[in-house]
Amino acid sequence: MGALVIGLAISGSALAGVDGNATLTSDYVWRGSSQTLEDPTVQAGVKLSSESGWYASVWGSGVSFEPDAGARSEFDFVAGWSGSLSDDWALDVNLTHYMYPSTDVDLDWTELNSTVTFKGNYWLSVGVSDNALASDTTGTYAQLGARFPINDQWRIEGVVGQYFLDKAYADDYLHGQLSAIWKVHGPWELRLTAHDTDNAGKRLFGNNAGSRVEFAIQTAF
Repeated sequence: MGALVIGLAISGSALAGVDGNATLTSDYVWRGSSQTLEDPTVQAGVKLSSESGWYASVWGSGVSFEPDAGARSEFDFVAGWSGSLSDDWALDVNLTHYMYPSTDVDLDWTELNSTVTFKGNYWLSVGVSDNALASDTTGTYAQLGARFPINDQWRIEGVVGQYFLDKAYADDYLHGQLSAIWKVHGPWELRLTAHDTDNAGKRLFGNNAGSRVEFAIQTAF
């Protein structure tokens, strides 16, 4: 992954751009589970991409888990390729490494992800890992999502995800989320999201799963 970043930086003529994002959220919810014990946090990321479709990115967020393993931050390092397959279809394939510095136990793990998008508004994502959620067991995550633009300022987004986990670790669980997004001005957006998980998710994550509402202010630059 580091070699890809260096290669993109050296080949300046091949760079398509550098993009960034920042978010202030009331609760960092990932695949149906709160990663901050329902507390607010700040998130930010940067992405370096080439004209050929190769890219590398890093994204960070505050975290807080229970039981407490000492994790206070999460960094996601991503390297992959994205591009159009046709006028309607696009593909993104990447390797994501989830890193949690300064923890009492090793929580780091890696996942291979792929996303197929249709007309920019409908997508299917699949992620596979032989160390899902740092459990030393296999896991496959599948997500089906859609966005519905209402006008230039408003859109609705919905996601349904299923995590297929090794029975030695936990039962498979289902989650869903529904968001209303308001484009306030330029790149600034307000997002209100309702999350929920099934009972298997609650058994795995306890009070960090189940029904919750998240509010976020986000921007891209």
